Amino acid sequence: MRSIIILTAIAVFFSTVVTAEGLADDNRFETIAKAYIEELLRLNPETATVLGDHRYDARLTDYSLDGIKREQAATEKYLADLRKIDARKLSRQNSVDYRILREQLESRLYAIDTLREHEWNPLAYNPGNAIFALVAREFAPLGERLMSVKGRLAGLPAVVAAAKANLKNPPRVHTETAIIQNKGNIALVTTELEPFIARSPELRAVLAPVQAAAKSALEDYGRFLEKELLPRSTGDFRIGDHKFRRKLAYALSSDLSKEEIMRRAQADLQATQEEMYQTALPLYRKFYPAETDAAKLADRKGVIKAVLAKLAEQRPTNESIVPRAKDTLRETTEFVRSKNLVTVPGEPLNIIVMPEFQRGVAVAYCDSAGPLEKNGETFYAISPTPADWGPQRVESFFREYNNHMLQDLTIHEAMPGHYLQLMHSNKFRAPTLVRAVFGSGTFVEGWAVYAEQDMAEHGYGGAEVKMQQLKMRLRLIINAMLDQSVHTAGMAEGEAMRLMMEEGFQEEGEAAGKWRRACLSSSQLSTYYVGSLEVGDIRRAYEAKHGR
Repeated sequence: MRSIIILTAIAVFFSTVVTAEGLADDNRFETIAKAYIEELLRLNPETATVLGDHRYDARLTDYSLDGIKREQAATEKYLADLRKIDARKLSRQNSVDYRILREQLESRLYAIDTLREHEWNPLAYNPGNAIFALVAREFAPLGERLMSVKGRLAGLPAVVAAAKANLKNPPRVHTETAIIQNKGNIALVTTELEPFIARSPELRAVLAPVQAAAKSALEDYGRFLEKELLPRSTGDFRIGDHKFRRKLAYALSSDLSKEEIMRRAQADLQATQEEMYQTALPLYRKFYPAETDAAKLADRKGVIKAVLAKLAEQRPTNESIVPRAKDTLRETTEFVRSKNLVTVPGEPLNIIVMPEFQRGVAVAYCDSAGPLEKNGETFYAISPTPADWGPQRVESFFREYNNHMLQDLTIHEAMPGHYLQLMHSNKFRAPTLVRAVFGSGTFVEGWAVYAEQDMAEHGYGGAEVKMQQLKMRLRLIINAMLDQSVHTAGMAEGEAMRLMMEEGFQEEGEAAGKWRRACLSSSQLSTYYVGSLEVGDIRRAYEAKHGR
C-alpha cells in the first residue's frame, strides 16, 4: 500500500478560503495562464500535437530567427504580466500553478537568450517526431491525419533552411548524432509512411509531390551536415559551471546545489554498493557452491561482478527483445494488481520498436498520450541494436539488458512507473492547464525509480531482479555525478568510463552510450537521482508522521 500512500500524498488537493480580493487575483492569473498556453500552442504546433491539441497538426514550428524572436517576445510579455500578481493572494492550487508557470517562462527565456541551442544544436531541428506523432496514434480518421502529414511535409524545407541559416559551430558529437537521425527521417518520409498511405490510396497522388520535396530537402540537409557543418563542428559540448547551475535549477525545480547533489551521490554510491553485495552474496553461494575461499567471498566487487555475469547469461536478442518486453509488461501488471500496490489505469499501452529517427540518445522511453488527448495510447519504445554493430557490441548490449534487467526496465518505463504515473497525472484537473502542459521531469523520473524500489521490496522477481534494481540505482547515482562532472569539471571519457564500469558495473557498450548521452544533454541526467531523493524524502516524512 506504500505506493498508494506516496502517490496520494503528492497529488492531494487542498482547500482554501477565497476572499473577494483573492478571487480577483485568481481570475487575473487564470486569464494570463490561459492566454499564454494558447499562445504557446499556436507558436509550437508540434508541442500542441504531443499534448493532444490537434488544431495545428498541419503546421510545423517556425525555427527561423524571426520565429524565435516572436516566441521570445511573447514569453517576455507574459512573464511581465505574471510578475504583477501577488502569488500570496492566490488560491492554493493557483499559487502552485503560478510558481510552475513563472519558472517555465524564466527557463524558456534563459534557453533563448543564454543557452541559444538554436545556434549550436542540430538535434533541435529534428522534424521526425512531428510526422510520426500524426500516424502513431489513431486520434482521428487516417485520411484526416495524412492530410496533416501533408502540411508538415510541405513545411520541412523551411525547417532545413532555418537549420542551415542558424547553426554555427556545434559540438562534433551533436552533428554526428544529427547525421544518424536525419537518415532515419529520410526513411520515415520515404518508407515508413508507406503502410499508412497504402490504407488510404486515394491520397497517394496528393502526398507524392510533398513527399518528394521533403525527401529532397532532407537529403540536402544531410549533405549540409556531413560536408559543411561537420568540418566546422568544433564547439565545446560542455556548457560550463555558470550555465549548468542555472539550467540545473530550472530542470530540477529544486534548491539543491550541485555540490549537495554530489555529496549525497557519493555517499549513496557506497551504500548502494554495500546493499548490492549483501544481495549478491547468497546468489553467489548458489551459483558457485564449491567456492569457499574467504578472500573471494569478502571481495565485494568481485562477488557482485560474478553474480551479474551469471545473470547476464539469460538475455534476449534483437528478435526476441520486444516479445520478451511484452511478457514482462504482463507479469509486472499482474504483480501490481495481485499486491494491490496502486490502481492500474485502463488506457492502452503498446510496446514498439523505437523509430530510427529517435535513436542515438536512449535505449528506451515511455511516450504517453498527451493530457489533452481524448483517446490516446501510450508507447513503451525499445531500441534494438543498430544494423552496423558487430557481434561483440551486440552481445555487450544484451548482457546489460538481460532478461532480469528488462524486467526492471519495464517497471521503470511502464508498470508501475512512467505509464502508470502519467496516466494518473492526465486525470488531474485544476483551474488552469499549467500542470497538464508543464510536467515535472524530476517527479516523473523520481516516481519511476521509486516504482523499481517498491516492486523489489515487495519481492517481484526475487534477488535476481533486486540485483538489477540496485544496479539501476547505481546508474542513476552515477548519472548525476557524470552530469555535473562532464559539464563543469572537465571529466574525460576515460574517467567517465571507469566510473561507470568499475563503480556501476556497467557493460562497456552501455557506458559508451551514456557517455555520448552526457555529451548530448545537460541537467536531464540529474533528474533521476534528485527525483528519487525527493520522493524518498516524502515517503520517509509520511512514515514518520503516520507510521509504516
